[in-house]
Amino acid sequence: MTVATTQGFKAGLEDVVANTSEICFLDGKEGRLVYRGYNIHDLVNGGASFEEVVYLLWHGELPTLAQLNNFKEELARQRNLSPVMLEFLRKAPRTANPMEVLRTAVSFAGLYDPDLGDESLAANLRKATRLVAQIPTLVATYERLRQGLDPVASDDSLGLAAHFFYLLNGEKPSEFAERGFNTALILHADHELNASTFSARVTAGTLSDMYSAITSAIGTLKGPLHGGANEQVMKMLLDIGTMDRVDPWLDQALAEKKKIMGFGHRVYRTEDPRATHLRKLSRQAGELIGKPQWFEMSQVIEQKIKEKKGLFCNVDFYSGSFYYALGVPVHLYTPIFAISRISGWTAHVLEQYQNNRLIRPRAEYTGQTHREYLPLALR
Repeated sequence: MTVATTQGFKAGLEDVVANTSEICFLDGKEGRLVYRGYNIHDLVNGGASFEEVVYLLWHGELPTLAQLNNFKEELARQRNLSPVMLEFLRKAPRTANPMEVLRTAVSFAGLYDPDLGDESLAANLRKATRLVAQIPTLVATYERLRQGLDPVASDDSLGLAAHFFYLLNGEKPSEFAERGFNTALILHADHELNASTFSARVTAGTLSDMYSAITSAIGTLKGPLHGGANEQVMKMLLDIGTMDRVDPWLDQALAEKKKIMGFGHRVYRTEDPRATHLRKLSRQAGELIGKPQWFEMSQVIEQKIKEKKGLFCNVDFYSGSFYYALGVPVHLYTPIFAISRISGWTAHVLEQYQNNRLIRPRAEYTGQTHREYLPLALR
């Protein structure tokens, strides 16, 4: 006998409202993404920097010039890794998944945070600042070490987007790469109660510390159904290889009912507004390096999936080919997601602390409810 103990069960909590928030709004029908009242199209087209968006997510208002300059200066001061963290990265296995190293490094960093044990708003804002500043350094430094290269010293004159590429490659990025990557960081900054953000809020809801909450989020983002989708998109394109193989590859994949990554979304019923910008960036990047085939293949796939499945592409579909054209290794796509989403994660953790209630949902029980216990000798 099986019975249900709760009402209104929805697998995966689809469309279940679990919290209130002033940070991010999604309109699935119209395909709108709004940060603190600002449409992402306006932020991107208006030339906002990622640092402005981080400030907005945390404080609810866009910064003045003086506030922005002070914030950038503080981020620059917090970029460098401590000797103990560098030693940890040097000893980390070179074969490890970069997300595993990032997850462990963030947890490790919490042990040495100057505000350890202080859970005031001011202290947590300082912790959030260190996380936003240091996660790009962690990702780039570990990548160089696993390639047998020395870490690159910081350049405090560079903004966050340009600085990541500088740490990764040892040279300043082109104006297009800096601007395009800044856009990508803005587009990935927050997305309401996605899986990793929800994980962070559940952890923060127990009044655990900021680093524990962010470690939870990174562990959740590591999963291929959340943060790894654009990696799978690029691997698909590389597997297809050439334009003449797109149709037969897709026909076979669809016949075998394989999941085509980068399509469909739990919320959006029209085009993901983030894909609008990433499509353009993918095209421009491919043209700039003289390798437009990845974008052209993507367009054919997008059209065919829309015709055959009625699905729109999401944020992951064009971000993969955009990053590839910038020379970013495929295995860094998900860590780059974390470099951006740390802004939203920390914003949600801060908000959770301000009006906290322990998050404790129920499960619909589907097992047996009345069974007779038999002593061991009688079984």
